[in-house]
Amino acid sequence: MTDSQKWLTFTFFLVTGGLVYILAPVLMPFVFAAILAYLGDPLADKLEVIKVKNFQLGRTNAVIIVFIAILLILSSILVVVIPKIEYQISLLLKNFPEYVNWLNVSVIPWVELHLGWEINLIEGDKILSLLKSNWQKAGGGLLTFMGSISRSGAVLAAWMMNLVLIPVITFYLLRDWDILVAKVHNLLPRRAAPTASKLASETNIVLGAFMRGQFYVMLALGCIYSIGLWIVDLNLALLIGMMAGLVSFVPYLGSIVGITVACLAAILQFQDPVYLIPVSIVFMVGQSLEGMLLTPLLVGDKIGLHPVAVMFAVLAGGQLFGFLGVLLALPVASVIMVFLRHIHDIYRDSTFYSEEKGRD
Repeated sequence: MTDSQKWLTFTFFLVTGGLVYILAPVLMPFVFAAILAYLGDPLADKLEVIKVKNFQLGRTNAVIIVFIAILLILSSILVVVIPKIEYQISLLLKNFPEYVNWLNVSVIPWVELHLGWEINLIEGDKILSLLKSNWQKAGGGLLTFMGSISRSGAVLAAWMMNLVLIPVITFYLLRDWDILVAKVHNLLPRRAAPTASKLASETNIVLGAFMRGQFYVMLALGCIYSIGLWIVDLNLALLIGMMAGLVSFVPYLGSIVGITVACLAAILQFQDPVYLIPVSIVFMVGQSLEGMLLTPLLVGDKIGLHPVAVMFAVLAGGQLFGFLGVLLALPVASVIMVFLRHIHDIYRDSTFYSEEKGRD
């Protein structure tokens, strides 16, 4: 590669990065649609070759089936899960004064007597008013959210535009996914095409393992934790279980956060330490299933991101690009890992490394 080609490549990536940073708010529906299309493409590829009595399903019909399935899944989440989570949060706020009173009457005096710590009584009214105000500001449900955004015509228009754009963009990307990939491949310099194809193939494996596999792991863990806590009869079972499942993309973080919050909720609800045992068993079972079954089966060992790297990627992505950065942090980090492995192999095969090794 000549110096001019290197500068051209550097300029291209620099300009692309700058545009992504500037257009981050506008890119949100396109990124979300691209993720949905990428998740649905393998299923569409399998469906389009199906033949029924000499009739081949075809790409468009396969995409329609996959598209309807995606819409049904997302609609079910919005219609079924979110109202139940909102109800559990409302139940928590309703019972909060009772929990605070138990802490002040039973727990704090016991701690002061046996541990010698001086603890001020908890002012439940102030905490409750703070929680309610924050819950209302955050949009305590779909109606509150709609009411808040309706005060600004521009915000409402942008929200509605994104809501309409995402399914439309998803459909067209899903239908033309293979065509777009082929066109990008044809634009590559012929000399770099084999290497680029190899990197693209490895990247696809890593992204597929992460985005599809990790999504299924998160969903499975959310269901396992929610069902287990529901069997324990915990009021906030669905809320805590789904929260633990969603943050499980960082190794061990989901179980740590989940068991901490669940134990606290169990103590407040049942006011008996005995219930900590079944709550702990639920998360032990979930963690065991994740390590022995779910992750090896659905994700495998193709990603290879250290837990510290995962946390850094999420925080760095959020700092640089906001929610869009958080959404793309781990997929981008997985792709960077593929390139770093390739650079590592090049370095190990270079004369520079061999000479340095020979000197040692």
